[in-house]
Amino acid sequence: VQLQASGGGLVQAGGSLRLSCVASARTLSNIYMAWFRQAPGKEREFVASANWVGGGTVIADSLRGRFTIPRDRVRNTVFLEMNSLRPEDTAVYYCAAKFRFQSGYEYWGQGTLVTVSS
Repeated sequence: VQLQASGGGLVQAGGSLRLSCVASARTLSNIYMAWFRQAPGKEREFVASANWVGGGTVIADSLRGRFTIPRDRVRNTVFLEMNSLRPEDTAVYYCAAKFRFQSGYEYWGQGTLVTVSS
């Protein structure tokens, strides 16, 4: 599975941004896709995940209500829609993927930097 993330940039606090991650694989039928982030000096943390086929999603408790993870199955793309952004959302955001039978996320895209100015 190859993942290509894009969409990061500089945004003012209170603004919105949408990240994209295009997945390339023989099949995505048994895949979960997710977003993680890593802020400067902090450990990487889970942001959101989506069941590619079933569509079920999980959002980190602290981000629920501001972030969503829609997907476009035609374009093999998962998005991270971020609203009401705060300076503490500043981080490098990574998309990741795993097959159902895998316990952890094995496939990672390059990060995309999101900077939220106050």
